[in-house]
Amino acid sequence: MLFSKGKTECNPIEVQYDESRLEVLNNHIDEIIADGEILCASYCITRKNKVIAHNGIGKQSYREDDDRTIPYNAVHYIASITKIFTSVAIMKLVEDGKIRPDQPVYEILPQFKNAPFNVITVFDLLTHTSGMHPDDGCFPEEPAISAWRLIENAYKQHNKEDGEFDWIAAALLNGVRMAPGKEWAYCSFGFIILGAIIEKVTGMKAETYIEDNITKPLGMKDTTFDFDKTDKSRWIVQNEHWYNKLNGKGADADDEPWSRIPDTGGGLYSTAYDLSLFGRCMMNKGTLNGVRILGRKAVEKMTTLAIHDIPDYCWGAKTKSRGYGIGFDMRKGPAFTFSGGTFNHEGAGACSLYIDPSEELVAAWFVPYKDMGGWHPRAMWNVQNVIWSGLM
Repeated sequence: MLFSKGKTECNPIEVQYDESRLEVLNNHIDEIIADGEILCASYCITRKNKVIAHNGIGKQSYREDDDRTIPYNAVHYIASITKIFTSVAIMKLVEDGKIRPDQPVYEILPQFKNAPFNVITVFDLLTHTSGMHPDDGCFPEEPAISAWRLIENAYKQHNKEDGEFDWIAAALLNGVRMAPGKEWAYCSFGFIILGAIIEKVTGMKAETYIEDNITKPLGMKDTTFDFDKTDKSRWIVQNEHWYNKLNGKGADADDEPWSRIPDTGGGLYSTAYDLSLFGRCMMNKGTLNGVRILGRKAVEKMTTLAIHDIPDYCWGAKTKSRGYGIGFDMRKGPAFTFSGGTFNHEGAGACSLYIDPSEELVAAWFVPYKDMGGWHPRAMWNVQNVIWSGLM
């Protein structure tokens, strides 16, 4: 087994965690790697605010000519886990009295002033219940309506003499899927709109606001929206896309009109350890090591079930009532062994962050898939169950 070990802050037994279960976890991950589902893994587990495991398993790169072992502090794209940072940023503005969760979006962004968009609230965007068209693939039996394609097509037809290109108006051209509050449907573009709200209210780029008010104060040194600021020597080279990007062969991310659009639906890069810092802050009601990111009541609001009796049919689900907080996934069910009140988020391709306040347990892990289009529960949900099995 290719293995790298980072520093821990105590022996697992000191915080009532069975260290032998970490060997089970490592073997489980190694088996998934051998089966070709994932390339490698990097994880960080904390209990009672102390790191008890911080390890890397497998190869850092998919390339046969690169035999490096993945570093325990590997850097990678965290995809949709970015959404919970965006949600915290929105709740900071709520705390400061700048906006309200129940506020209609059109009061901030005038592009939403006309029906059917005028009834959509900030809360609807935060909980994926806005009725706007969801991500491609959510309903494979239906024609996908991509906001990104609408923006691209509208920009090609835009005449610069007519003024600044309005990407929000372009994205709204095809209406909504249904009225708000009728169904949970995963809508990343809704979190891009939340980024636009942050920018309108603060007068600064949403990415800058999130870094200045969340990641930097928490000491998340490896967490950034700027790919060029990441440590390339620790990057997980998951596939050809990332190999090309690391070698300067990727598409220019600054091309118009994309540079104007907030990257708040999935643009952060991070490490498992950094994610554990954020997770511990949320577990501690918004404060970590004397640094206040958010108030207790705001965190409690975010991590309490926010929607009730709203069905979820995304990706073939048949759930009558989706468990969701504000920005955080709060599903329960037969697949999971965590405590009630646990909140989490996954990122495509894949990574996870789970926070269990009852057990004071936070776990973050990267399990980069060999096939980006797939989904492997053994690397996500099964890993969660193995980690929680160590609790004594």
